Amino acid sequence: MKIILSNPKKIRLLKEGFLKSGTTGISMGLRLFLFLVVLVLTIILGVIVILLITGTFTAGLSENERLVENELQRASQEISREYGQFSIQAIELSQGLSESIQEKTGKLGISVSDLQEHPEMLEQVISGEFDRALFSLQIAKSSGVFFILDATVNPSLDNAENSRAGLYIKNMEPNIISSSSPNITILRGFPNISRKNSLALHTQWNMEFDISHAPYYHRPIAAANLNAELPLSRLYYWSTALTLPGTSEEVMLCSVPLIDSNGNVFGVCGFEISAMLFKLSHMPNRGAYNRLFCVLSPITEETINFHHSMFAGGYSAKIISKGSDTLKIADSSRSFYSYTQDKDNSFLGIHTPVNLYPEGSAFSDEQWAVAIMIPEKDFVISMARLNLLLIFSLMLLVIIGITAAFILSRRFLKPIAKGFDIIKSSNLNMAPKTRVPEIDDLIYFLKSRNEELYQKAMQGNLSFSILDEFLENIQTLSPSERTVFDLYAKGHTLKEIAEILYLSINTIKTHNKHIYMKLNVASREELLLYVNMLKEIGKEIK
Repeated sequence: MKIILSNPKKIRLLKEGFLKSGTTGISMGLRLFLFLVVLVLTIILGVIVILLITGTFTAGLSENERLVENELQRASQEISREYGQFSIQAIELSQGLSESIQEKTGKLGISVSDLQEHPEMLEQVISGEFDRALFSLQIAKSSGVFFILDATVNPSLDNAENSRAGLYIKNMEPNIISSSSPNITILRGFPNISRKNSLALHTQWNMEFDISHAPYYHRPIAAANLNAELPLSRLYYWSTALTLPGTSEEVMLCSVPLIDSNGNVFGVCGFEISAMLFKLSHMPNRGAYNRLFCVLSPITEETINFHHSMFAGGYSAKIISKGSDTLKIADSSRSFYSYTQDKDNSFLGIHTPVNLYPEGSAFSDEQWAVAIMIPEKDFVISMARLNLLLIFSLMLLVIIGITAAFILSRRFLKPIAKGFDIIKSSNLNMAPKTRVPEIDDLIYFLKSRNEELYQKAMQGNLSFSILDEFLENIQTLSPSERTVFDLYAKGHTLKEIAEILYLSINTIKTHNKHIYMKLNVASREELLLYVNMLKEIGKEIK
């Protein structure tokens, strides 16, 4: 008996059943993973754009620039106030010394201008002003006080024209360090003064001043002689950083002319600011830049000269300059200036003018500036570290995002993959719930469809010729394929067959592909349907 299938389309549907296995393309897991990666990268790029627009990426640099600006403002205000106070105290010292020395010489029966003719009186006059000078030093809290008279003890000596008598008292521990027990020494002056006052002579002591290269002596005296109408407040002079003959430490001197009541200029007096005192007083807060330093320097529109500057900081720019002391000033990126010595030494920073003289001063044409600088190399290194930190942070963020995408995609696809395994390998009638509604609905649909196909086949809509063809195709299977087929016919799943035969899942899948192709079936369910139909009609599978 031969039953003719009433609808050929139904035979095609029965054969095709489900989507054929082995379809090429990107897996759903990989698609989801790539989607999440793209999403993460898009979010990160969006964050980067926002940070760039808001300037957050340059926040560290801006913060350092504000630090330098604040340090400059603080240093310029402190230096202006401190040097102004020294100037006022030097003027007061000049007035007191001028009156006192004139009074003493008057009691000795000579005028101040006649001291050069009476060198034997110099020690008495100078010794008499020790207490005033020492008291002024302690009040001013400077590193030294001095006065120089236009006279010498022995005019007949060689180089007497460049030798002047006077007194120079040094505080080796300025009040900023120790106000309780200052270390006072005599740098210049008669040795009897130190013995009488129980003070030590400085290790670089000389009795008189060498004024051969002494702008702090010549310039205020010359200004006073040329501008007799100017008050002392317009005649004081600040020297650039210099080293006194016979000494080793750099100092700045504020000197004021000594003038008697008749307008005769007979010397100078003033205070010293040593390099150490300046450094301790104006050390900048280095913050992110360890070699940040402050400098007080004479300045022109285009240059700064390190040779005449005072420095404060943990970095000796003057030593590093190696004799190339002139810096060219040029605008740089952002708010910093560039200060260039040569191809090997350049600095970045900012500067601002500072007034050491009042308007109308004999020296008001001299321009000074306070600058805060760092070596350009340090700035480049700081920027490189900032960029590396940002790059590392972004890379870490990307890695975390991709890892999260991988974990989320695995967790999301785990129940879906389990459902697909059930569809491909398990008995749908015994399939457990996956708790994914879509997958459970699909399993239910396939189970219903299998039952429908089976019922239709049982009702006689399936041609025996198809079953005969199926039996003949079984004979074309290789021994290993036949072994897998027989296990399928007994109801084993893909995983169970792999365990029974001690083969990998991939090997069994390869056999499946060949079996389906040779038997002209599309799925395990269709294969089992034919096997069951053969059993129903009593045909044996050989």
